[in-house]
Amino acid sequence: MHDTSRAPKPADSSNTEDAGKTEEAFKPGIDAVCVYCGSSDGSAPVFVETARTFGRLLAEHGIRLIYGGGSMGLMGTVARAVADADGRVTGIIPRFLVEREFAFEGAEEMIVTDDMHERKRLMFERADAFVALPGGIGTLEELVEQLTWAQLGRHRKPILMANVEGFWDPLLALLDHMRANGFIRPQWEVRPLVAAHVHDIIPMLRAAARPPLVAEEREIARQM
Repeated sequence: MHDTSRAPKPADSSNTEDAGKTEEAFKPGIDAVCVYCGSSDGSAPVFVETARTFGRLLAEHGIRLIYGGGSMGLMGTVARAVADADGRVTGIIPRFLVEREFAFEGAEEMIVTDDMHERKRLMFERADAFVALPGGIGTLEELVEQLTWAQLGRHRKPILMANVEGFWDPLLALLDHMRANGFIRPQWEVRPLVAAHVHDIIPMLRAAARPPLVAEEREIARQM
């Protein structure tokens, strides 16, 4: 994993412009986004359109895509859109899924792991934020895992649900139901970002970015 951190030079406190640049340099950025989504297209054309648009936006903003490595369904759509727009794609796929999900050949980087645990660990390590597009059980499991780690205070990377045509409304209602019944206590509160429109996703992630909890995130990666 490449170290993307930058150590800014100390600024002259008498120089407002330099001080502003130094402050900007310390702001956390979103350089890579992990996208969870389905390996099928789903039933509505808008799911594919959203994945394609989001992939293009990632490339236009210079943000690397970290994803599950497949070429089918929404996974393939978002990866192709990034690659077609000259963006950067890192696929991370377990060996047993290489043939089943047809690993995307257009990825700049394709990492084949021994198992799902290693895949999820690398996806977590390399991403600055997480976005869940529509998907199935695997997408849900990955999303909920990140919410759980955040709830336990182990990381504070932004987690966003792309609520295309209200796709995630049932899950949001379930979270409200858990909250109302005392199973999500105020001190454990983690509210994912929710974007109804694809063009809102990147601005919302950037606004929510916070400095990493380095020790805690290393421990998460070790346990995955």
